[in-house]
Amino acid sequence: MTDSPRPRRALRRRSLESWSLLGSAGLLLAGTVLPAPYVIEAPGPTFNTVGEYDGRQLLGVSGAPTYPSDSVLDLTTVYVSGGPNKNVNVLTVLGSWLDPSASVVPADSLYPRDVSGDEVAARSMLAMSTSQDDSVAAALTHLDMDFDTRLSVQDTVPDGPAEGALEHGDALLGVDGEPISSLPSLKAALDAAGEQGVTLQLERDGMARDVQVDTVRDEASGNWQLGVLLVAAYDFPVDVAFELDEVGGPSAGMMFALGLVDELTPGSIAGDRHVAGTGTITPGGEVGPIGGIRQKLEGASTAGAEVFLVPEDNCAEAQGHVPEGLTAVSVRTLDDAVAAAEAVGKGEDLAALPGCTGP
Repeated sequence: MTDSPRPRRALRRRSLESWSLLGSAGLLLAGTVLPAPYVIEAPGPTFNTVGEYDGRQLLGVSGAPTYPSDSVLDLTTVYVSGGPNKNVNVLTVLGSWLDPSASVVPADSLYPRDVSGDEVAARSMLAMSTSQDDSVAAALTHLDMDFDTRLSVQDTVPDGPAEGALEHGDALLGVDGEPISSLPSLKAALDAAGEQGVTLQLERDGMARDVQVDTVRDEASGNWQLGVLLVAAYDFPVDVAFELDEVGGPSAGMMFALGLVDELTPGSIAGDRHVAGTGTITPGGEVGPIGGIRQKLEGASTAGAEVFLVPEDNCAEAQGHVPEGLTAVSVRTLDDAVAAAEAVGKGEDLAALPGCTGP
């Protein structure tokens, strides 16, 4: 009697199925282990700038009268996964691609390859600290409250005009004999001098001195520059304690400033309504664009916000991604943000405000 070939085919088929299952398991295991050079952005929590955080007023103001507010003025955040020394796995990336509230971007588009995770964190916290100072300056400027500003040198651009002439810590006092007290006044003085260069009056190691520095024209803006990174030191008439220490970056600046305006002004700027927003802020009150606008819109909607203040330069990106029930209002300055919040509080027609709607 000869053996039937059918059991052999069944054995071969079972073997192929086993190898297929093992292959699938191997791919699945690889997907959970192998790193992917991407960064995932997802909606993060919101924080009420005129409310409490961890049992304390998020913006604690002393040195001036403050007023309670019934408004909710949320700053918005983004959860970021991946980046330097924190690669995400392939399966996580694939899942995020299928999530409409998440964004997947190449890590190299956000972080230089030679930057470590610790350096990214340090830069993020420095940006937050600078943003907090600028938000106080912007709020006080809006409220016509005087304060002093001093610009100091943080670093110079390699091979730029200021290299070798200016040093870290130099405090800039004037240009060609005229005092300067803000970045706009410095820019105006440099543009007026043009290619002739300038004589800077500065303080170094407690001593006043004059330093001659050439200028270079920026091709993009056409403005004349020194090739220097400056930081502003302020002498405010009020002290502001920012109790939120687990959020980095500069994108909360505008909402910090709006919250301070509300606290330093009688009444509730937006009534008892819920407003959220985002955006960088300059000491003069100009609102700048940020990253993760779509995730912040989703986070604000989930938190129950009715209105979202969008930096004007982010409106094109926001169009078509505003969640149902949320009204997106375009703002270019802190004055715009205050006016929008007041309109919300008064129950005015928000359609009259600049919007961020579209296909």
